[in-house]
Formats: sequence, structure tokens, C-alpha cells
Amino acid sequence: MSSIKDRQRAAARARLEKEMAERAAAARKRRQRQAIIGSAIAVVVIAGAAVWIVTAMKDDNKKSTSAGGVPAGQVACTWTPSDASSGGKVKDVGTPPATAPNTGSATLTMDTNLGKIVATLDKAKVPCTASSFTYLSSKKFWDNTKCHRLVNEANFKVLQCGDPFATGKGYRETDGQGGPSYTMAEENLPTDTNNPYPAGSIAMANTGQAGSTGSQFFICSENTQLPANYTLLGTITSGLDIVKDVVKAGDDGAFKASAGGGHPKKELDIKTLTMS
Repeated sequence: MSSIKDRQRAAARARLEKEMAERAAAARKRRQRQAIIGSAIAVVVIAGAAVWIVTAMKDDNKKSTSAGGVPAGQVACTWTPSDASSGGKVKDVGTPPATAPNTGSATLTMDTNLGKIVATLDKAKVPCTASSFTYLSSKKFWDNTKCHRLVNEANFKVLQCGDPFATGKGYRETDGQGGPSYTMAEENLPTDTNNPYPAGSIAMANTGQAGSTGSQFFICSENTQLPANYTLLGTITSGLDIVKDVVKAGDDGAFKASAGGGHPKKELDIKTLTMS
């Protein structure tokens, strides 16, 4: 009897051990499956996070930059080097920044021997020209210079300034040939053919060739008929009466045979020109 019972007990223990081994193997398999699934989920999560980060960075880049890597709210400007070989006189001041703001406005103030002349510039219309003025004014480019040319004809009444070599030490035939060490493309050309340059306009002078705008500018004391080839820089907000008086006083005819007009009989000297 005891031997039979012993055999039964041994068989029961064997079955129990087998069941426990099977359960342990099944548990190991479950743990392995869970680990594999967990790893896969982690990979998916990490990949998703990476995609989100890259997308977010691209969105930030889109917000902070525009086409060609130019910061948002700015435009690229091209400054063409200029030297004395072009026939003029050059004041070397380097070049302005490669990009310029194209939003907001700027105030141009000329403190002259006859009083202050103030104008407003729209940066959306003349971003590069306004940037050039800001740059040159920081170099005191126009300080202590003369407005060197005046024209007082029917439909053409302007006072021209901006030559850094017109220093108030007596007028010369070469006045009007000076500029900075770069030129730029024209901006904001007039679209009103009936009145392209209204009274109070400030416009940029050039040589007649495209891309030859430099530092010289002219102020229209009355509505002025000219070809729409000159950048409309801004509008006089105060001090136009000063310009009108200078134009009314007439000129000496020094440039009549070439560019027209002459030196103003009533001199206007720019003590400082600032931008704000």
C-alpha cells in the first residue's frame, strides 16, 4: 500500500511541477511580449516627438525668416560699389546692412541755417533708400554741406542737396558730382503721370541711368513735372516754406547749359541731417 501511495504522490508532484513550469514559461512569454510592445510604443512615441520638434522648428523658421533667409519684416537690399572711375567724387563710407525693415515710418530732420525741415518716410515704400539714409546720417554724411543746385522754371521748381563735397566753402562747377561709395536701385517710382512729384515731395537724384541713386536728393517746392525715374523718398511735413523762399530767390544760372538751373542765390546749408 505504501508503495502505491508513494507512486501516486510522486506522480502528483510531477504533474504539479510540470504545471508550475508551464505557468512560468507562459509568464515569461507574456513579459517578453509586453517588453516588445512597450519598446515599439516607445519607438513610435520618440519618432512622433522627433517629427513634432522638426515641424515646430520649421514653423518657427517660417515665422522668423522669409524667402532667401531674409528675416520677416525686412527685405534684401543690393548696394553696388562705386568709385571715382564712374566720373564722380566718392566719399568712402562702406555700405549699409544687407537687409532693411519694410514696415513703419521714419522721420528725416534737417537742421539748416534757415531753420528746420522735417519729412516723413514710409519704409514699406522705400525700405532700402530709408535704410541708406539712416546709415549715412549715422556717418554724419550730410553734416555741414550745401544745397548746391536750384531750378526755378515753370512746372520744375526744385532745390537739390546731398553732395558731401559741397561744404559751404564757395560754390564750384563740380558741385553735384559727389556721392557715397555705393549706389542702389530706384524705389517707389511715381504712378501719377499728371502730378508725379507733388509740392513737398523729396525725391532721389540720379544720373539718368537705372540703379544710379546715391546720396543726392531734391525737394519740390511746387508740383513738378519730371519723368517718373526718381525715387519718391518722402513728404515734407514742416519747413516747406523755407524751401519755397530759397527757390523764389532764384539761382545764378551756373548749370543752365548742362543740368539746368544754378547755385541758389539764397544759400541753404545743412548743419545736420538725422533720422529717427
